[in-house]
Formats: sequence, structure tokens, C-alpha cells
Amino acid sequence: MGVSSPAFSPQHSQRQQQHFSSLDDKPQFPGASAEFIDKLEFIQPNVISGIPIYRVMDRQGQIINPSEDPHLPQEKVLKFYKTMTLLNTMDRILYESQRQGRISFYMTNYGEEGTHVGSAAALDNTDLVFGQYREAGVLMYRNYPLELFMAQCYGNVSDLGKGRQMPVHYGCRERHFVTISSPLATQIPQAVGAAYAAKRANANRVIICYFGEGAASEGDAHAGFNFAATLECPIIFFCRNNGYAISTPTSEQYRGDGIAARGPGYGILSIRVDGNDVFAVYNATKEARRRAVAENQPFLIEAMTYRIGHHSTSDDSSAYRSVDEVNYWDKQDHPISRLRQYLQSRGWWDDEQEKAWRKQSRRKVMEAFEQAERKLKPSPSLLFSDVYQEMPTQLRKQQESLARHLQTYGEHYPLDHFEK
Repeated sequence: MGVSSPAFSPQHSQRQQQHFSSLDDKPQFPGASAEFIDKLEFIQPNVISGIPIYRVMDRQGQIINPSEDPHLPQEKVLKFYKTMTLLNTMDRILYESQRQGRISFYMTNYGEEGTHVGSAAALDNTDLVFGQYREAGVLMYRNYPLELFMAQCYGNVSDLGKGRQMPVHYGCRERHFVTISSPLATQIPQAVGAAYAAKRANANRVIICYFGEGAASEGDAHAGFNFAATLECPIIFFCRNNGYAISTPTSEQYRGDGIAARGPGYGILSIRVDGNDVFAVYNATKEARRRAVAENQPFLIEAMTYRIGHHSTSDDSSAYRSVDEVNYWDKQDHPISRLRQYLQSRGWWDDEQEKAWRKQSRRKVMEAFEQAERKLKPSPSLLFSDVYQEMPTQLRKQQESLARHLQTYGEHYPLDHFEK
């Protein structure tokens, strides 16, 4: 990665290197492209200014540079807005349902809706998605039904995962969304493997892998970045840098210039975007996708955003950040309000439409919510299926033991809540 500080300027290097005249004096090491110097000097981590943040709209929803306007049709921009606000509505209802003890756990997406929708809209519907756990908007943009979101969080008989996963761990084969798993960053090398397979199959397909800046501290991130670069895989690494990894702020998470600065060190083309600007996210992801498929190479997008909600229902963020800080992002720099101002400035949306849509979206979510709550849980027998083609002896013994236990003590369990 080139630097432009005075200590490493071209003129400075030329003065130091001028007496190495023969080819024998040129570096022949296979591991780096470099020149010799004769002065001992360590590279400082701050030799360049911070990587700039690409944006298309300002905080008032006005296009800054007309040449960067994606010129999307009204219908598509309205889908952006309705997906983001519907996700917001679903979050509020499911968060409250957990607080009332109706579901065991939940994670909201408040403040990060623009990263989900902007990136999802720029992909082909067959592109494979590896999520972390805060990308519900990607599935929602791909028309994943509210009923299935609710079924998964309730773990009822309609849940595609048959009630085996904790809430918000969605997955959908038909929509090319790999089931989410809880351990941080495990999806990163898996996504690279999928991208390598797509490359070998000449599938004209990209893999996108989402993760947070905290997950980027895991060793799996290093392995994934390095494999993707050396194997030249068509993958987009999409980092949601929302300021906090649970309670750990970025000031304690890393000392370098965020996550985008790591890309060049691995040989990955990288960009930093305003994650609260849905058009900036869209433009960056669309171009990354085009080039990843055409050139078989990885891209790293760091979307700068802010996690307005608690990390999860198990977290109380007031213990490590101020209410004023949260209120600033909620009131002054929110991706939904920014896009709404854009729509209103073009006459594509008004207060009456807003009021009607808010009412309609809440009704849709509540209908799916009430339907999910009425449904039975999957049969306990499903605890033992779908892992082995032929059930091992030990697992069969456990299944028989559970059956005997329920036959003897079934009256002490709410078996009427479960499918027979």
C-alpha cells in the first residue's frame, strides 16, 4: 500500500536508492514488491490521513454530486423506504414481545436499515448471502414473508429451522440466504469457500458476507480475507461498522483506521461508505458486484453506521454510552429519515402517505405476529432428525430415553403446546 508522507516520498526514495545500480543489488525476495533503502525507519500507522467516506446524499436527503445519483425509478426507491420502515416496525413489535416474555431473545436493526437495503438491492437475487445476525433487512428486501420471520422467532411449526435455532437466526434456501449461526465470524471463511466454488463453476455469481467491526477482530476474518485474495474469489466482504461490538467501542476494538484500511494489506480493493446513505451503499455494492464477477476478485466495503438499539435484549447499552449520543444518531442522522426527505423533495411521498403506510405496516406485522403466536411448537421428536442419514445407535438410545421419560412424566410438561 503506497504512502505519501515526506519520509517516504518518491524523491526521498530516489536519493537513497541511487547507488544501487546493478540488477544484483535490486531486491529479489519473492514475498514483497519493494526497493532497498539504507536508512532505518519504521512505517508509522498514521502516515496517511483517514480513508474518506463515500456518500451520495447529505443528511437532508439532497444529492451532493449529480453524477453519483443512481437515478433509480420511483417504484424502486419506494421499495427501499417501505422495506426499511417495515423492518423498523417489525423490530419494535418483536422487541416488545421479548420484553413481555413471549419470545426468548431478539436483536433489533435500528439505525442500520440503510446498509441492509442498499446492499441487497444491488445484488442479483441468486447471489448467495452469508449474514452475521443483524441483516434481517436483506431477507426482507428479497420478499421473505413476515410470517416466516415470526415463525422463526417463535420457533413454531412453520419455522423452516423446526424450532432448533434461537430467534433471529434466519435462513432460506429459496432466497439464497445461508442460515445464521451465533459464533462470530465463522461465516467469513465459509463464504470464501462458497465464492471459490462459484468461481470454479463459472457461475456468474457473487457471494456477499456481512459482519461487524468486532467480528473483524477474529482470526476467521484474517483467514477469509487472505484466502479470498490469493484464490481470487468473487466475494464482497461487507462490514457494518456500527461503533460498538456489544459494549466494546471502536476505540478499544482497533488502533488502525477502521476495517477498510486492512483491505490493501491483503491485496483487496476497498472502500468506505456512509452506511446511513442508502444510495452510497447501493452504488458501492453494485460496482463491487459487477467487478467481482467480471474480474474474479474480492472487494471490501466498510459501511459506517450506528447501532441505535441495544446489542440485543440481553444488553443494556445505557451502561456504556450516553442517551445524548444515541439521540443524535436517532434524530439527526438516521437512514430512514434521510431517505424520506429525499422522497419528499421529489414529490414521491407526503405526510398522508406516511401516516397510511405506518398504519398498514403495523397491521401487517401484527397479523403475522398473532398468527405465529397461535401455532404449535414442532414435535419433540424433531430434536433427533436431519443430522444423520442413518441415526447412530447412541442417538437412537437418547430418542428412546426421551420417549420413555415423556410417557412417564409427560403430565409435567406443556405437551399440548407441541405438535404430536
